[in-house]
Amino acid sequence: MKLIVTIPAYNEEANIAEVIREIPRQIFGIKKVEVLVLDDGSVDNTAIKAKEAGADYVISHKKNKGLAISFKDAVTAALWFGADIIVNTDADNHYDQTRIPDLIAPILKNKADIVIANRCVRDLDFMPKFNKYGNMLGNYIVYKVVDLPRKYDVSSGFRAYTKEAAMKINILSKHTYTHESIIQALDHDMLIAEVPIRARKVNRKSRLIKSIPSHIAKSLMVITRTFTIYKPLRVMSIMGSVLFGAGLLFVIRFLYYFFIGNGTGHIQSLILAGALMMIGFQVLVIGLLGSAIGWNRKLLEEILYKIKRMEFRK
Repeated sequence: MKLIVTIPAYNEEANIAEVIREIPRQIFGIKKVEVLVLDDGSVDNTAIKAKEAGADYVISHKKNKGLAISFKDAVTAALWFGADIIVNTDADNHYDQTRIPDLIAPILKNKADIVIANRCVRDLDFMPKFNKYGNMLGNYIVYKVVDLPRKYDVSSGFRAYTKEAAMKINILSKHTYTHESIIQALDHDMLIAEVPIRARKVNRKSRLIKSIPSHIAKSLMVITRTFTIYKPLRVMSIMGSVLFGAGLLFVIRFLYYFFIGNGTGHIQSLILAGALMMIGFQVLVIGLLGSAIGWNRKLLEEILYKIKRMEFRK
């Protein structure tokens, strides 16, 4: 079994060496541990520091492409280099790399396809309250919307993937991969496990979260878009039902005035009701079409998975 630890990094010359050196190179059940750094167009000495610290592979983007694309490229590269298990971690030393054996333990026991490190956000006293409750709100929204079997720390980037799981996940977002990968994993009926690994304080500003409101808005957009792709009938049924229900209320309003002998002048309610009910029905039909298209997407994903199996066979 080969384990490759992937580290997407952008301008992390101050931290990357410490992160790499903390990664255990001897793990029970693992024959070889390697480190792959994906330098996302850094303008400092991140790549040089990574090589000096002992990274086995350093791949550099010519320009900054963002976390989601860097994660996707790092995972693809890890598969090319023969990884049986992939652990993704951050380059800012936010996570305790010495806990990697605990993180991959459920995979080695064949009890999980993906393992998430729970950062214990609720107990992190150093985390600003806005960030803390923003994370907790994001976790709750994904938990409720996606029907997760339990409340995972869905924003945690410290994760372990089996080779099969890594080949089945296809990140489309350009902002963050954390929520999208969870939704895809559930769609593929993967087993998800969680291990409590308390996060550490980072003394610099986040490279990803330049603005909390902007980050929340982008993350919600990713969640909504991904969930609509994978559960179109559910999303459109809810939207269509709301519109149809609103139209029905206007019908009831018109009938109320009509039967009390005051229907004159309320014809606008009937017109609006007809429009809303028609739009609601059309949205439901779109959901049915989206569901049908979803079967085609599943076939394409299966073809892509088989192609990856042939490409990454080692």
